[in-house]
Amino acid sequence: MFGLKKINLCTYSFFRVSSFFSNPFPSFLPEGAALLVSLIGKSVIHQFHFQKPVHCVCFSPDGRKFVITKDNVALMYHAPGKKREFNAFVLDKTYYGPYDETTCIDWTDDSKCFAVGSKDMSTWVFGAERWVNLIYYSLGGHKDAIVACFFEENSLDLYTISQDGALCVWQCDTDLDGLKLRPPKDRAEDKNESVKDLGEEFIEEPTGEEIHGKATTNEQERREKVKYSRAAKYFFNKEGDFNNLTSAAYHKKTHLLVTGFASGIFHLHELPEFNLIHSLSISDQRIATISINCTGDWIAFGCSGLGQLLVWEWQSESYVLKQQGHFNSMVSLAYSPDGQYLVTGGDDGKVKVWNTGSSFCFVTFTEHTSSISAVTFTSTGYVILSASLDGTVRAFDLHRYRNFRTFTSPRPAQFSCLAVDSSGEIISAGSQDSFDVFVWSMQSGRLLDVLSGHEGPISSLCFNPMKSILASASWDKTVRLWDMFDSWRTKETLTLNSDVLVVAFRPDGNELAVAALDGQITFWDHENAVQMGSIEGRHDLQMGRKELDKITAKQAAKSKSFTTLCYSADGQSILAGGLSKFVCIYHVKEQILMKKFEISCNLSLDAMEEYLDRRKMTEFGSMALIDDGAGDEDGVAIALPGVKRAKKTFNPGSVWAATTTEGLLIYSLDSGLIFDPFELDIDITPSSVRKVLSQKEYTMAIVMAFRLNEKKLIQEVIETVPFDIVCSSLPELYVEKVLEFLASAFETSHHLEFYLTWAQRLLMLHGQKLKTRSGKLLPVIQFLQKSIQRHFEDVSKLCEWNRYNIKYALAISQQRGMKRPAETSVSEEELEDSNSDYLMEEHLQGI
Repeated sequence: MFGLKKINLCTYSFFRVSSFFSNPFPSFLPEGAALLVSLIGKSVIHQFHFQKPVHCVCFSPDGRKFVITKDNVALMYHAPGKKREFNAFVLDKTYYGPYDETTCIDWTDDSKCFAVGSKDMSTWVFGAERWVNLIYYSLGGHKDAIVACFFEENSLDLYTISQDGALCVWQCDTDLDGLKLRPPKDRAEDKNESVKDLGEEFIEEPTGEEIHGKATTNEQERREKVKYSRAAKYFFNKEGDFNNLTSAAYHKKTHLLVTGFASGIFHLHELPEFNLIHSLSISDQRIATISINCTGDWIAFGCSGLGQLLVWEWQSESYVLKQQGHFNSMVSLAYSPDGQYLVTGGDDGKVKVWNTGSSFCFVTFTEHTSSISAVTFTSTGYVILSASLDGTVRAFDLHRYRNFRTFTSPRPAQFSCLAVDSSGEIISAGSQDSFDVFVWSMQSGRLLDVLSGHEGPISSLCFNPMKSILASASWDKTVRLWDMFDSWRTKETLTLNSDVLVVAFRPDGNELAVAALDGQITFWDHENAVQMGSIEGRHDLQMGRKELDKITAKQAAKSKSFTTLCYSADGQSILAGGLSKFVCIYHVKEQILMKKFEISCNLSLDAMEEYLDRRKMTEFGSMALIDDGAGDEDGVAIALPGVKRAKKTFNPGSVWAATTTEGLLIYSLDSGLIFDPFELDIDITPSSVRKVLSQKEYTMAIVMAFRLNEKKLIQEVIETVPFDIVCSSLPELYVEKVLEFLASAFETSHHLEFYLTWAQRLLMLHGQKLKTRSGKLLPVIQFLQKSIQRHFEDVSKLCEWNRYNIKYALAISQQRGMKRPAETSVSEEELEDSNSDYLMEEHLQGI
């Protein structure tokens, strides 16, 4: 996985490919930091710091400018374009006017003006250019903070909405075409005018032009200027049934206004008449944000308290999408055998199953009444098992999405760990209060045995994938090996120097990894009870001292340890993590650190000190305990990001996942831009490969292409040569490389049938030889299985849908009396075969 001959610590790098739904934690970036991201290249183009927290960001409709607001100031920048610039963010104008923090921004359709709402109950209309009749305009009329403001389509007419549920309709006496641009001479004079100094906190580089608005103006300044008048004022909560209005969105083409409230209720109104269309409730938590799609058919709601995302089709009153993460932290996860799905368990007692391709949760099981301590898949991938502190182990069916088995103990016990054997027939769970291991039968649901002997809470269980042996770890500093076929007798007892936290068998079953409280990872030959090696991992988990810690960073490092272990599919590497923000990958044989990942990048000053500062201590405790943000409108402030818990698992191939306090994270091996040749010779070049290919020396062309190891060239050669001739003469070493390429090609290529034929021929001709090296080839084979399985599910859905439509059409035609002649009748088997061929071709064209 990390190289066949030697370990290369600089060649490979992992990057985070997705982050699943979870609680809304604070950003990794410090307050005021901004990133310009390319959605096409999926990379950060530019970084900038606005020095203070930014409340709103909004691009102009023409894409040439954008406005950000911080404190009571609005800053307009030139948006970066296709031209190369030294500084991507160039300040154009600075607008002053509101007396309190700004809350919202909206642009006119022609990008000539924009409006800014504020907590001081005022709304300001500013000109993006120096218009003669509109530089700024202040609107009042509200008794609470402004939540949203919206311009009408192709107009300067404005809607303003306040937190107390009031809507003001403002009409302007001037059209957008009536705005007059100042002559260049006057604009040059404005730039030379002296402006009032408001302090260094608003200084940007470059400073740009400053515009200072006034809430009150004299009659002379109002002449020949744009004027606003309030046409109407409406109230959402006339009867007092609703709490504060928290969010709003407006679709200009359909005149649809959507408002969300702190009670979880949302309203749909038609403007400007303020006709109520719908009034529904989606939860009991505040609706934090609302967005409407471009056609106005779908409405998206976000509830930060629940980590909930809802997409609502308002005309049919139905859900399009409904996603919600764990309410509390995720504590455990497991991959399905084919790598298609992930199951997670949380402190909220929910078990969620995620699709690794779409990052969406497609089923949630809520039968548990307490925190989930462990989850796992059976070998078939269609059954999920979960253990909980409520004293039950439950089995869930992924076909019917139901809880079909519940395993309990004779006496109430809190289960802390879970394991299932390779056949999926034996279930075991460890207790943290009675120090016993309970064993059940999946078929009957009966309790088979209770394994006693440990003198401390059971911390981890693991079945040997190749033999009928169960390893149990405990806080009593021992690991016990139980023989399933010998009446569950203790086969061996491994004694360690510290409390054992986790055990894991290597995929071939010949090695056992053990992590203890002292930070060490030890490797054992469990057959002979001999220790093979150890890794001192405490230094890899070390962090600084937190502000609330009463001990130094050096002393705090002694309490760091690994709480979870997972072998890679080939058994050469092991992934380890625990109560730290670092996740480490070690090479098992060499016992060295290969890569260390920093899950959370906390850029605050917390955790930077090494020693205790007694100047910050008072008679009531540390001064850091004082919560400055307790009075915010969003409630109690969330602590700064830092991974308290990290559970990991390897996916077949080169992908791994981790559950952290920041959510479910997936990392993937990024080798797309790495030149990594294999046994490269000076004569092997792209031109020489194409020359050999033109001479119809197909086997040599494939070997040379894989030695150069450029994906584009390999694809060109593979799609040119005839597989019937090459598959039989391909050297055994390159069969593995071709299979690995086929697995990756399934993800992007349109030639599905072509690559399926390649895979079938290679496995049929070389299957017996590959079977002898199954342990080493396991990542490649499972990666290939995952790719084929994903396409199989996609094509199956298309075929089933098409069969249903054709049968429905035939049934309708028979009802209308349109009977076919006997010679043209089609049997169901012929219909199914022809339809499958047609749909396969249709699917390949649509990919």
